[in-house]
Amino acid sequence: KLNSPITPHFTIKMIKRVFSGIQPTGTPHLGNYIGAIKNWVNIQNDLVNQYRNTNGTHDRSRLLFCAVDLHALTSSPDPKVLRESINDMVASLMACGIDPKKSILYQQSMVTGHSELAWILNCLAPMGRLGRMTQFKEKSAGKLSENICLGLFSYPVLMSADILLFNASHVPVGNDQKQHLEFARDLAITFNDKFKTSLFSLPSPIIGEHARIMSLRDGKCKMSKSDPAESSRILISDSADQIWLKIKKAKTDNDDSITYDPENRPELANLIGIYSTFTEKSCEKCVEEFQGKGKLYVKEKISEVIVEKIVPIGKERERILNDGVVNQVLKEGAERASEIAQKTLYEVQSIVGIR
Repeated sequence: KLNSPITPHFTIKMIKRVFSGIQPTGTPHLGNYIGAIKNWVNIQNDLVNQYRNTNGTHDRSRLLFCAVDLHALTSSPDPKVLRESINDMVASLMACGIDPKKSILYQQSMVTGHSELAWILNCLAPMGRLGRMTQFKEKSAGKLSENICLGLFSYPVLMSADILLFNASHVPVGNDQKQHLEFARDLAITFNDKFKTSLFSLPSPIIGEHARIMSLRDGKCKMSKSDPAESSRILISDSADQIWLKIKKAKTDNDDSITYDPENRPELANLIGIYSTFTEKSCEKCVEEFQGKGKLYVKEKISEVIVEKIVPIGKERERILNDGVVNQVLKEGAERASEIAQKTLYEVQSIVGIR
């Protein structure tokens, strides 16, 4: 029953409902955009085209995207900063192309079903399995047990509730979240078997085909907002001048040749991977394009494609924040999400005997 097999292979016609969430930890960076948000927008647009009704409308309930603020509490954020970060993240998602007219976009804590289902699933989740989760071990390493919050330990249970609350058929995830999705599948199987029901379907992953975006200062570390060096990341709010300067200062190596070798030349490989993603060329084609050119030329070309895509997103984000539409989007999104969630929660509560 444990570690039920999952496959990333899918077609749009296989998708019944998509759910995915992102922590509101500040303005998204290039890694967030390429690794998650860009994929969400592509799925949204493909799904809308697939299921468009004859009158041009479609069912928004097939797509749910969420600012997972309850998950963010595991890092004990400053309350004021968290409130601002939620608005920032939602405005950023909209600026990147997540359209509230095509998808349900909402704030996790505004839909109480997440917490209610999480508690029921907590009563089925094995502690031993939770203690072996890779992310928990990494984040708790070197800490005394009294300094590790229960929320971090049970994080995968809440993530399972996020997914199962909407009976999502597919979940866009990165490779680092596949273990949590496997856990959600296993909890669904455990629930169905224990209560002899077929309520929960088993969610499958959608894993984007893109280069993993690393720090501009260290090609072996993921690009991260927690890195103290601002030059290590490009934010979607960065100006053209900021992007040019960060790419110009990006670490490479002393070898003048241009090759794609993530293991031995991770910093250069990271830059080529970014260029590959924005130009939709293979890394091998990018290397061919750069042959005989110096690294300054390479950095200039990379800066050009980033500026062309990211600067308009940053301007749109600023417009959305200034227009003050985020609260209304979240209110409407929470209402729509709650309609779906309450149906699932009612069934779960009836099945376990508390309703």
